[in-house]
Amino acid sequence: MTVDARTNIDDLARFVAASPTSFHAVEQVASRLKKAGFYELSEQESWPKNTATGRFFVIRDGAIIAWAGGQKTHLSQYRILGAHTDSPSFKVKPQSSISTLGWNQVGVEVYGGALLNSWLDRELRLAGRLTVKDGASTRNVLVSTGAMARIPQLAIHLDRDVNQGLQLNKQQNLYPVWGTDKTENDVLGYLVEHGTEEDIATEDILGYDLLFADYQHPETFGANKEFLASGRLDNLSSVHAGLCALERYVTAGYDETAEHTVMLAAFDHEEIGSETRSGAAGPFLEDVIKRISQTREETQEEYLRSIASSVCLSSDAGHLVHPNYSGHHDTQVRPQPGHGPLLKINANQRYATDSIGAGIFALACRHAEVPYQEFVSNNNVPCGSTIGPITATRLGIRTIDVGIGLLSMHSAREMCHIDDMAYMTRAIEGFYTLPTL
Repeated sequence: MTVDARTNIDDLARFVAASPTSFHAVEQVASRLKKAGFYELSEQESWPKNTATGRFFVIRDGAIIAWAGGQKTHLSQYRILGAHTDSPSFKVKPQSSISTLGWNQVGVEVYGGALLNSWLDRELRLAGRLTVKDGASTRNVLVSTGAMARIPQLAIHLDRDVNQGLQLNKQQNLYPVWGTDKTENDVLGYLVEHGTEEDIATEDILGYDLLFADYQHPETFGANKEFLASGRLDNLSSVHAGLCALERYVTAGYDETAEHTVMLAAFDHEEIGSETRSGAAGPFLEDVIKRISQTREETQEEYLRSIASSVCLSSDAGHLVHPNYSGHHDTQVRPQPGHGPLLKINANQRYATDSIGAGIFALACRHAEVPYQEFVSNNNVPCGSTIGPITATRLGIRTIDVGIGLLSMHSAREMCHIDDMAYMTRAIEGFYTLPTL
């Protein structure tokens, strides 16, 4: 199960660069899965019987679920890698083309819990999807620009106390600048001309989901180039690790002999609570598993028994101990860079890991011959949550919370150790291929 860390991190960098939004991430995953022999299914059509043992994926907006069915057609265990495709950002408002004192700006809302100051003085790209008129119907078009906007910070000469604590008003201080009053102030027109090669009339645009992303390409750095700086590592790191593990799983032909079914479930909207049709709190995963069960002609009891024997590895980025803020971490549990993925634990079930799940992850890492570390929060610093508790509650499936460790989480540029990414991919592959759970 060896994974070359350098090759893997270069692949992650390309994946992130091509995935400025959840919609683009799903497109990247789908493209690679097709090359690995997966077939796309439509939720609006009937599914063939061979979904029980084949390689398939389904897309719902900014989410994708893919699986490689094992050879067991009844009471098949599911081994699910759960992740999310979205990251904190700025989402474009309606009537977004704004002129202010000679500057052209874009009206935005803050999406998720962004570390706002990290987005200042940084070149930004605009990306997402346009819903356009197509005869009597509609279709979606993905768009992505080059560097086209910036959120400039106020000079220190005009805010002498800024280093005592920066305060940003979300309505007044965070609208990106992208032109002057000497240029046409039409964001959608710019997108049509510079964000896609398709011939689209702006009057045919009926709706849009557009977000800003950092334009700077992911970059390795450090004494030995052991770190990666990149946007959206939370949580494209887990999506990429799950995708690579699934590719490796089918390339090795494990699905041709295994009885269980392995699955990658990458949801949207985790950063805003997951309560959407494509989020983990929605019915997407349950809908897919129920339909697979129906193609297997399982009874309701057999379906419930399959769920009871299944496990979800909820993979979302976590926190490494910060050398400049060590007091914000637990005094004993202090995960280090390059020492393996994190097993995330919380007494109040903000993470879903229990002792049985911890044992399963330990066995998966042992099987893959990779190290892992535990993470628990400082009692005085409330921790975030993940899709893990949501999946456990939504389906009643045993769930384990894991992920690589980061610094600067929710920044426009996060950082990780390249070895941890390789370890994470191998750990997921170990989870997929473990003889028994």
